[in-house]
Amino acid sequence: MSRNPPTHDFLAQRFHPIFKRIAEHAAQREHARELAHEPIGWLREAGFGALRVPIEHGGFGATPEQLYDLLIELAEADSNLPQALRAHFGFVERVMAEFEPNQRAPWLRRVADGAIFGNATTEQGDGALGRLQTRLFQQEDGTWLLSGEKYYSTGTLYADWVAVTAEREGADATQVRTIALVRTDAPGVECIDDWRGFGQRLTASGSTRFDRVVVAASDIIDFARSGTTLMTAVFQLFHIATLAGIARAIERDAVAFVQPRQRVFSHASGDVPREDPLVQQVVGHLASTAFIATLATREVARGLGELDRWRLRGEPLPEDLLVDVELRAAKAQVAVTEAVLAAATRLFDVGGASALQEDRRLDRHWRNARTLASHNPVIYKSRVIGEHALNGTRPTFYWAVGTRGAATEAQASG
Repeated sequence: MSRNPPTHDFLAQRFHPIFKRIAEHAAQREHARELAHEPIGWLREAGFGALRVPIEHGGFGATPEQLYDLLIELAEADSNLPQALRAHFGFVERVMAEFEPNQRAPWLRRVADGAIFGNATTEQGDGALGRLQTRLFQQEDGTWLLSGEKYYSTGTLYADWVAVTAEREGADATQVRTIALVRTDAPGVECIDDWRGFGQRLTASGSTRFDRVVVAASDIIDFARSGTTLMTAVFQLFHIATLAGIARAIERDAVAFVQPRQRVFSHASGDVPREDPLVQQVVGHLASTAFIATLATREVARGLGELDRWRLRGEPLPEDLLVDVELRAAKAQVAVTEAVLAAATRLFDVGGASALQEDRRLDRHWRNARTLASHNPVIYKSRVIGEHALNGTRPTFYWAVGTRGAATEAQASG
């Protein structure tokens, strides 16, 4: 069996028609807040979730570069979907990069067979910084049970399995992060559609509750929380690729809005809007933003591709390359976020009040970009880049949210 990655033409023929179908009703789904179960089903049936699964495990064996190119195109069709699948592809990458070799095959085969993985990581409230309220504990008979509540469980309403971060009984939570893998239909699991954000509303990013859910010992994975990792850049590049797709959708929708229009202002510079040099300038600026955002995504993906090829050769990942790729992702996040947010506002300069009609949902581009920009906040990435440039400080690969005072109290009581 060939282990070569699929060709560009093969991937285009397989997935471009699906992306076109997804795009046809994206604005209507957004307007009605209709969760994208059907489009996710189309992608599942075509094997989209198995893009990165190696061929020997039943997947396509696509490269990181190929994956992120397709994610840009999917985001152009509907920016909710790459984010909804972010946890899934992140899980696949983690299996290949961080699971022990003897743990990988069953999970990769599940993905190849169509399983989709969601996430349950973040908790609400003022808990201790770096600590979790979700617990994984043992009964007297040795059975592991999982209890807790998570928010921002992106993609979990579409998923078959969910990766749950928890503090495991007997483990040092300051050094080890534990993931429990449970089915979303398991007894004691409740997935709730209560995401209240004004953007990315169809990503199924609600709450997930776990009430004494039984977890097999083989489905509990511990990870170190120190050193360098490619996973930070993997997850961040999903947001960057999605922003690039939004930029391309902005360009597409601007052109589609202007081309058929006949109405002009009395003080316009052309007989019809498409001949107005000022409108042309705006559209040119939007197209340029989409171009640069795509290039930035591809540059970070190229770095992840380099790391992947080191892994496939069975060689340790170079720390200097891991740091370089992490910084590439941070720089791309800062530049792309600002450019796409500006483009999403500038889009409305191509038309008058008719561009504001709710059924067009042109506002979704700004709302969705703004929501993505609020993840892993840009201001902190800018600071990390600056500190590295000035002092050579290594970027932070592991972070958490919480209350510092609560962390101090928890350490004192512990």
